[in-house]
Amino acid sequence: METKRNRRIRPRRRLPRKRKKQGRRGIIRWFKDIISELKKVTWPSRKDLFNYTLAVIAVIAVAAILVGAIDFGLGRLFRLVMGS
Repeated sequence: METKRNRRIRPRRRLPRKRKKQGRRGIIRWFKDIISELKKVTWPSRKDLFNYTLAVIAVIAVAAILVGAIDFGLGRLFRLVMGS
């Protein structure tokens, strides 16, 4: 027979708190937070942006040339091996 002293006591589970519906206040607050974060951004100058754009275009052009050269070389090698 089990007595009160020998029984294991389970801790009570806490029920999740009910959240208040924020509705439009939540969305408006979200947009205000976005605007405040965008004000903190250090935007590049027009000259910097132009230079960065040129650098990206140059890297893409070099990568395209390399991929094209490898494709051309492997195609020639394949034709050579297959004998056509």
